[in-house]
Amino acid sequence: MTEPSGSTTAASTTRPLDLRLVPAALGVWGVTLTGLHTGWVAAALLACCGAAAATACLFVTGRRWAVGVIACSVLVGTAGFGLAVRLRPVENHPLRESASRGESVRLRVELTERPTPVSGASTGGGGLGARSVVRARIRAVRQRERWQPDSGSVLLLVPAESWGELLRGQRATTTGAALRPRGADLLVIVLAVHQPPEDVTRPPVSQRFAERLRAGLRDVSDSVLSPRAEGLLPGLVVGDTSGLLDTVRRDFGKAGLTHLTAVSGANLAIVCGAVLLLLRAMRAPPPLAAGCAGVALAGFVVLAGGEPSVLRAAVMGAIGLLALVLGRNGTALPALAGCVILLLLWHPRLAVSPGFALSVTATAALVLLAPAWSGWLRRRGVPLRLAQALVAPAAAQLATAPLVVALSGELSLVGVAANVLVEPVIAPATVLGVAATLLAPWFAPLGELLVLLAVPELEWVLLVARCAASSSLATIPLPSGAPGIPLVMALVGAILLLLRFRTGRRLLGGSLLSVLLLLVTIGVRPGGWPVAGWSVVACDVGQGDSLVLATGERDTAVVVDTGPSAALVDRCLDRLGVRHVPLLVLTHPHADHYAGISGVLVGREVDAVATGAARPSIWSDTGVRQRVRDSDARLVRLNAGQLIRWPALAVEVLAPEVATAPVGAERVNDASVVLRAKTPVGRVLLTGDIELAAQRELLAAGVRLDSEVLKVPHHGSGYTSEEFLRAVSPRVALISVGHGNDYGHPSHEIVTTLRDLGAVVRRTDRRGDIAVLGGKRSMRTANTGDPFRPAN
Repeated sequence: MTEPSGSTTAASTTRPLDLRLVPAALGVWGVTLTGLHTGWVAAALLACCGAAAATACLFVTGRRWAVGVIACSVLVGTAGFGLAVRLRPVENHPLRESASRGESVRLRVELTERPTPVSGASTGGGGLGARSVVRARIRAVRQRERWQPDSGSVLLLVPAESWGELLRGQRATTTGAALRPRGADLLVIVLAVHQPPEDVTRPPVSQRFAERLRAGLRDVSDSVLSPRAEGLLPGLVVGDTSGLLDTVRRDFGKAGLTHLTAVSGANLAIVCGAVLLLLRAMRAPPPLAAGCAGVALAGFVVLAGGEPSVLRAAVMGAIGLLALVLGRNGTALPALAGCVILLLLWHPRLAVSPGFALSVTATAALVLLAPAWSGWLRRRGVPLRLAQALVAPAAAQLATAPLVVALSGELSLVGVAANVLVEPVIAPATVLGVAATLLAPWFAPLGELLVLLAVPELEWVLLVARCAASSSLATIPLPSGAPGIPLVMALVGAILLLLRFRTGRRLLGGSLLSVLLLLVTIGVRPGGWPVAGWSVVACDVGQGDSLVLATGERDTAVVVDTGPSAALVDRCLDRLGVRHVPLLVLTHPHADHYAGISGVLVGREVDAVATGAARPSIWSDTGVRQRVRDSDARLVRLNAGQLIRWPALAVEVLAPEVATAPVGAERVNDASVVLRAKTPVGRVLLTGDIELAAQRELLAAGVRLDSEVLKVPHHGSGYTSEEFLRAVSPRVALISVGHGNDYGHPSHEIVTTLRDLGAVVRRTDRRGDIAVLGGKRSMRTANTGDPFRPAN
């Protein structure tokens, strides 16, 4: 009996993988990527190539591979043809001309997803308050005083407060400035909106019902759980992170646990798996169990919002559930490839979605690597459940490491361990959360009881995240983008190769130990960053400002503005080793200067947050005051003439004056706080976004402006006078600007003027974080891309 069984096991383990659909999936993905980046003509040409290849193979007889090539060619051709049909009307849409001219357009739209808050998504720096983005479908365009039916996809950049409660399926009328979309997508235009929606219709019944369930879960979580846990449970269950504290977000990011608060295939597999287990325990017939699991899957998709990302997770979850239930990994890979093909044919923009790439890669790792690794552990006496718990996060993280590094520029050293530790409690917490969601709107006490049962699981996840994130080696900075991919792929390839040999496994332990010691000793940082002895750093925060001034005290620096993204300024300060911020200055209330404030406040000791002397009411809609109070920092106001000192830094406030400070929203840029800092490299002039009027006032007041380093006003816009630049006469000009921005920053004339004055111009969009170091006579600059350049 044992011999046949062993033979069967051996045969099953050595059975070749079914790769028949994999080339087709890769081909469809490649064609979609190419078409999105190059246009409908290229997509049409690729479709013709696919049709030609399929036709040529029809004349090949007696070859088994011909059928596979024909199928692959047909699918690739179909993808190219379908994409060309979609892209052509988008590229030739009349609204594209309006976007090229920057005109205002009025649209009727139908939301295809819920609004998502973003950091610093203001357009042109003119709007106040938090912003959100939401995708919608165009229903009509207002032209010549009449509504004309129209179609196409549009991305709305909207005020978060007035649009945040809208749901998928609602229709609204709005007006905004049309902008050309950037990147590879099927968007007709991007619409920058600054007013509430008009003529809003009621949401579909399914969305109203789902929102009632989500609100019930938020309510019972708020009444039962701790402040850190109350935002975690909705995120864990339905991906609702609106109540998640910034400290928890930071811990999860460093611990490699962020995926837990995003709807993924794991969520759906847990829910459907729980339904199947319950029905199996009740001895339900397989067709009934499968039908109920399908209903649960569909219901969860509606509950989580029904956006494309959720639908993608539903398909991935169905694949994982299929592999789990059938125990046939040989069928899971064709199912995954088929899923990729169908999703890309249905929704081509998934081809450029990082979430889609990560999801496919992680699922492929679970199908290809996890079974073999789990079997290896079981043969050495490890229990089945423990083996699965160990290999699943290890395989997924190893496979997705190149993509994660390319996207974030960081490699987590604690992610596998953290995921292994929390995995046993995720399923029960999710099941309890789903049950509470279904019951809370009608039986609140029962919902609260279910949430109470989830308290130990949630607190354990929070504890693991906090401990993992507090480790000094939680993450290692690596080159982001394309440069980081080959580095990590080489490391992953070496690990997989060594695992195939017994002696290799012994070498692997020593190699990993050596690499770890090397990383601890010298670090793997782009350009040898951070450089020692820096006095001022312009952080690369995209289209925004964030400057850091060294105080001469260990781990301590003054920060001026935070940029639009909490993640970017947090990463910059982490790389510089800044843990204590005695003063955070917010020059003016535009989102590209303050919206990243959480990236400074969370995880650091911040003594005071300062704003200018302009009327305090202009900060009322920004949420800054509440964030400062929550962080226990003091909120202070700066006036011209103040002088603040530290051991190696003195900061003088030059503007604005209390009596003459602009108070209207139309002059917020000219209300910017202007600072002149004395540092080891000389004087540094920090100008916020002041424009011509404020520059004239400084010149007329006779204020001394000459400085060795100038933070160029307003991202190098043309609203800067040559007279002002001559008065400063800098040796180094720092321009904080976003790559490919829509505003024409920096102005070519301004850059030319600065160079004619003898200044070395450094731009964050081209050099990343930029540091100025040395002394007055030996001043030099360093950046994350090209470490040392003289400044004279």
